[in-house]
Amino acid sequence: MTDPTTAPETERDVMEYDVVIVGAGPAGLSAAIRFKQLSAETTVCVIEKSSTIGAHILSGAVIETGPLDALLPGWRDNPPPICVPATEDEFWLLSKDGGRKLPVPPGMDNHGNVIVSLGAMCAWLAPQAEALGVEIYPGFAADETLHDDAGKVIGVRIGDMGVAKDGSHKPGYTQGIDIRAKVTVLAEGARGHLTKRLVKRFELDADSDPQGYSIGIKELWQVPEDRVSPGKIVHSFGWPADNSTYGGSFVYHLDKGRIALGYVSGLDYKDPRYKPWEAFQQWKNHPMVKPLLEGGEIVSAGARAIVTGGWQSLPRVEMPGAILIGDTAGLLNVPKVKGTHQAIRSGMLAAEHLIATSLDPAGFDARLRSSDAMAELRKVRNIKPGFKKGLWLGMLNAAWETITGGRSPWTLKNTPDWCSLEKIGEYESPERDYVERTLAPRDRLAGVYFAATEHDEDQPVHLKVADTDICVTRCTEEYDNPCTRFCPAGVYEIVEDEAEGRRLQINAANCVHCKTCDIKDPYEIITWVTPEGGSGPNYQNL
Repeated sequence: MTDPTTAPETERDVMEYDVVIVGAGPAGLSAAIRFKQLSAETTVCVIEKSSTIGAHILSGAVIETGPLDALLPGWRDNPPPICVPATEDEFWLLSKDGGRKLPVPPGMDNHGNVIVSLGAMCAWLAPQAEALGVEIYPGFAADETLHDDAGKVIGVRIGDMGVAKDGSHKPGYTQGIDIRAKVTVLAEGARGHLTKRLVKRFELDADSDPQGYSIGIKELWQVPEDRVSPGKIVHSFGWPADNSTYGGSFVYHLDKGRIALGYVSGLDYKDPRYKPWEAFQQWKNHPMVKPLLEGGEIVSAGARAIVTGGWQSLPRVEMPGAILIGDTAGLLNVPKVKGTHQAIRSGMLAAEHLIATSLDPAGFDARLRSSDAMAELRKVRNIKPGFKKGLWLGMLNAAWETITGGRSPWTLKNTPDWCSLEKIGEYESPERDYVERTLAPRDRLAGVYFAATEHDEDQPVHLKVADTDICVTRCTEEYDNPCTRFCPAGVYEIVEDEAEGRRLQINAANCVHCKTCDIKDPYEIITWVTPEGGSGPNYQNL
C-alpha cells in the first residue's frame, strides 16, 4: 500500500462532454432525454452514485402524468414495470384506536394519476435516454466540483476507488476521473452534497428562506392478493404524531398483492426524544393498517429526506457553469405529496433553456421562476409553514390557503430544521400512547437488512463529524444525543469504551443515504459526503 500523503498525485484521466448531469433520478434523466430530443449532436453524460440505476431512488410515488406525457408522448405503449392507475382516494384522521374518514383535500385528488415505483421508473427511463445517445455511468460518485480560475463550474471529479479507512491505497486503488463539461446540471435529489457546497460558495440562498425537510420512511410489502385494491390511495394524519409534530402516512395499493406504505415526519420537530422510525412502526400497528399487513412479508425498505421548503426556500438555481433542478432545487409540492412531475418539468425546462442559450446557465433562474413549476409552489407556499403553530391551526390555515388559492397577502417564513429541537431540560416530551408492535421489522438494524445496503467497511467514513467531543459533552447534556434516535438506520451510537471512555461510534456501513443527520444535527457538525461509488442501499421497487 502507498501512503497518499507522500505519493505525488498522477495526472487524472479526463472525459469531456457538452453536458454532465449529476444524478440519474427523474429530473436528471428527463433533462438528458430532452437535451437529445432537441439536439442530437449535444454530448450528454449522466453519472449516478448507486450501483444500478434506481437503487437509491425512494418515493411514494403517485405521479401527475402531464410532464411525462410532454417528454415521452407514447410512454403508455411501454409503461414502467409498476404503473397502476389511481382508482380511489381516502383521507383519514387517526386516533390511537381508530379513525374517521374526512373529505379528500383538492390537492390529494389523484384522478388521472398513476402509482409507480420511482426506482423502477428511473430504471425504465435510463435505456430510453441511452437509445438517444446519452452516456450513463452508475457507480460513479461525484466527489467534488471542478472550477476554473474565475470560479466557474467546469465539471465534476469522481471519487477515488480502493481507498482504505486510514486513507492508504488498497491494491485495487483506482484514481477517480475528471468529467469536464460546458455546463453541469445538479440533479442530486434532496440535500445533495455538491449542491450544499455550491449554495454556500455562490451564496445562492442569500435571498431565500432556509430549506426545510422531512424524513420519509417506506416499506414495500407482499400480502395476500385479495387484500389489495389496485389503485387505491390512502393518506392519513393524526396518531401517532402529537399536536406539535408534523407527520402523516400513505398506503398505495399496487398490483400482484403488493402494498407500498410509508410515514413522513417533518424534521422541524421539537421533541429531542422523538424517533421517526419508531413513529412509522407504531403507525403500521394501528388497527386500520395492521390487518392489511399481518401474514405478509417485507420486500424492501428504506428512507430518504424530502425537501419541503417550497416557494420561499427556493435558492437561486443558476451559477457560472451550473444549474440546479428537481429536488436539488427544492420543487416538491408538499400538500400534494408529489414532486416527480416537478422534477420532470424542471429537467425539460433546463434542457430547453440551455439548448436555446448555447449551454449558458444565465437566465435559467428567471425562466424557472416564471414557469408552471413555480406558479404551483406559490399557491401552496403557506401550507407547510402553518403547521409550525400546531396541527389544528395548521389545518385551519391549510383550508384557508386552499380556498383562496394561495392569494394571502403574506408569506410565512421558514426556519432551519437544525435549530428547532428543544433542550432536554426545557421541553416536556408528550406522553406517547404507543401500542405493542408485532409486525416486522423488530428494530432498525432489521430494517437495514431490507434496504440491502452495502458499504466496504474498509473505506473512509462518509459521515464527517467535525467535533466528536461535543457529542459526549454538550450534546449529551443538552439534547441527550438525538442522532441516536433520528437516524433510521442506527448509524450513530454512544458507547462506553474501557480504553477511550464514552465516545461516538459511527456505523457507516448501515447508512441508507437519507441525509437526516446532515439536516437535523442541532450543532451542524455532521456532514454527509459520498462514499465509494456503488455503495449504499439497493432498493427493490421503492
